[in-house]
Amino acid sequence: MTRLNAGRPESALEAARNAADREPGAEWPYRLISLAHERLGRDADALPAAERAVALSRGSWPARLRLAAVLRRVPGRWQEAVEHAILAGKFAPEQAGPAVMLGDLALLRGEHVRAARSYRAALALDPENPQARVNLGLALLRWDPPRAHHDPAWPVVPRETGRARRALEVWSRQVRLLLAVATLAVAACALLLDWGAQARLGGFAVLVLLVPLTVRQARRVAVWSYARAMLRRDPCLGVSVASAALAVPAFAAWLLLGAVPALPRAFDPVWAGLAGYVVLSWPALAGVRALAETWRGRPLPALAETLPARAAERAARRNTGVLLWIVLGRTWSVLVLLVAGALVVEPRAVVAAVVAPYPLVRGYLRARGHGDRALAVASALVVLGAVACAAGGLLGQAWGWRAGLGALLAAAAVFAGRALLAWWRGGPGPWRSSMLMCDLPMGAEPSVPLDSDVRQTFSFARSIVLSYGDALGPRVAGAVATVTSAGELRLIAETEAWQAIEDDPRVAVFAADPLQRRFWVEVRGVAQADSDVLWVTPKQVLVGEFPGRHQRR
Repeated sequence: MTRLNAGRPESALEAARNAADREPGAEWPYRLISLAHERLGRDADALPAAERAVALSRGSWPARLRLAAVLRRVPGRWQEAVEHAILAGKFAPEQAGPAVMLGDLALLRGEHVRAARSYRAALALDPENPQARVNLGLALLRWDPPRAHHDPAWPVVPRETGRARRALEVWSRQVRLLLAVATLAVAACALLLDWGAQARLGGFAVLVLLVPLTVRQARRVAVWSYARAMLRRDPCLGVSVASAALAVPAFAAWLLLGAVPALPRAFDPVWAGLAGYVVLSWPALAGVRALAETWRGRPLPALAETLPARAAERAARRNTGVLLWIVLGRTWSVLVLLVAGALVVEPRAVVAAVVAPYPLVRGYLRARGHGDRALAVASALVVLGAVACAAGGLLGQAWGWRAGLGALLAAAAVFAGRALLAWWRGGPGPWRSSMLMCDLPMGAEPSVPLDSDVRQTFSFARSIVLSYGDALGPRVAGAVATVTSAGELRLIAETEAWQAIEDDPRVAVFAADPLQRRFWVEVRGVAQADSDVLWVTPKQVLVGEFPGRHQRR
């Protein structure tokens, strides 16, 4: 594990394989093998090792967690990952890892409410858990993973749905571009050159050209059965495809209405203006998407959850900056709306603009040291714009309005420059798609070993007591136990204990060493039934001595 943390997965893989060869019955080396393969991007190789670890120790909660972490990337086995994570939580309810895994599984499917509930449960157990904090911020922001169109529970590889998404996106882009150019050309020919009939024929030719274009892209969609669900999961893609699909009949109807001789010539510019919807669809869609991205989720609570993890996690530092940009975008849009409304209704009402930057200032002060100078400049300009507009409205001075509007426009220019620079450098930009999900290694906890004294105690003990719990409270039962080479206990116990153990597998096994007489052992672990034997995976080992005359001085 030390080599994995040092960024040497190849060396860690070799060491784990050597450990598995020396102790073929131990499950921890197989978990490390799975982790090393996962670090190397070999999910297909990580799965057999994780399954082997569970087969060797079915009651190990880290092994179940490791298998769940691998299965979530295997198409069609999402539900199995959830089941193993639930079992891990049942085996170790005091651990935060299973709740974090359930939150990650829900977040990757876009189930933000369920994810937030799981992360809060994890933080109740471990308030300093960085993965729970960072990902809870994403859930509160209603963040979507990079492949938002793909449901990880589908039994289809993401490559296929990604190819289908690309084909649909290209088709919508090509259709809108062709219709936009055709609209401008037809309108120009009809209004400027009086070639209306010829221009309309050219427009119908464009419609005919769309047929082979559509057929070509449709052939690239090999998973049509998932297309509707993809459009629902990815609203941006759905709106893009829907706008292209609506633009085709709108363009055809415009051409047909222009060819009706009963309509006076004065109506031609009107129809041309209505058809300009095709040209304006890109700016309109971009504006709607920007507003939706800005106003979706709760950035301030997300920021409060993310900030404590900044020192320990790189994803938290990046997400903090993006969250501040989102708060800045909300503040800017509110200020623009207030200023516009005040100019139309009552200029003095713009005094409310002074309060608008308060969430931005509060979030910025809490996240000092983020290192984004463009964010600092844009935030200062937004605050200056709010104060200047309020002063202009109260004093009735034009200079205040000009300074405030200029500051707001300058803040928008700073954002545009920051976004352009990020695009040019290929780095993360000031938008929510740049946010990262924290994905730390799962299931790396070492196994609890049984040393030679503990093994000797269970080998020679004359009486062994099994402690378990049922609906009536704690119970005890006599048992016979042996220790396996893998370090697990094999118990033969009374039948009354089996049903209770199925409901709550947490047990404790007590034994005393008859050779030393004063030495006792208690093994707390997880029991799993197999045929007529209970297998107990240790979670904690306690040893001690009975009180007696040997303690006197």
